[in-house]
Amino acid sequence: MGFAAAKDGTQIYFKDWGAGQPVVFSHGWPLIADAWDPQLKLMADNGFRAVAHDRRGGGRSDQPWMGNDLDTYADDLASVLENLDLHDAILVGHSTGGGEVTRYIGRHGSRRVAKVVLLGAIPPLMLRTEANPEGLPIEVFDEIRQGVLTDRSQYYKDLSAPFYGANREGSTVSQGTRDEFWLWSMTVGVKSAYDCVKAFSETDLTEDLKEFDVPTLIIHGDDDQIVPIVASAKKSSQLVKDVTFKVYSGAPHGLSMVPEFAERFNDDLLEFARG
Repeated sequence: MGFAAAKDGTQIYFKDWGAGQPVVFSHGWPLIADAWDPQLKLMADNGFRAVAHDRRGGGRSDQPWMGNDLDTYADDLASVLENLDLHDAILVGHSTGGGEVTRYIGRHGSRRVAKVVLLGAIPPLMLRTEANPEGLPIEVFDEIRQGVLTDRSQYYKDLSAPFYGANREGSTVSQGTRDEFWLWSMTVGVKSAYDCVKAFSETDLTEDLKEFDVPTLIIHGDDDQIVPIVASAKKSSQLVKDVTFKVYSGAPHGLSMVPEFAERFNDDLLEFARG
């Protein structure tokens, strides 16, 4: 575990477990690297070097006033890769982290990258526009911003339900999992959390996806209440050249932490990494 200095001097915390081909994880909003702990251990136990960082503004990373945008997030990811001198890396991004990975490829190319995994990822564009009618209206994101500003603690507790599908009949999501979500989210500074809503909702990543030139695995739940599949994975899978697209029936946004879907995801991740 250590810190990588970003271009503007921001200190980006990372954890670095195991040895072997690197697998680098980027987390979703409003979480931190710990959300990937089960997969970090899985990959390290199976002969990979598992790395994950706290996005600027949250967890153990610095909380600068500026830089809460996908260009900077991608550059921060580049700083981690360069600090550890990682090559032949498998980049794994969930939700906003999937946007971070996608913008990284668009800005920095794939010189250090062997494969990409996008899980419940935001690309190409979440916001509804004339050219993207499948997206969500701006009012949805305004409500998120309002929740963050007015009572973020309660907002995060409420958000954990659709995030993990705990509001669906028959859900097996534990209260502990929902409590973890709240705990991690509360480490993120309110300015960073607020700014990131614009970053993940209004950044068009269409051209970045077209730059992908490595094998890519896209996984998305068809009951994702946070990043609807129709405006994200279904479109992304048509823009990436060398893609494997897997739809998990009934799976929510945070499927990697939900018992009935986590095992399948872990198996697919490990198989793809080894393939």
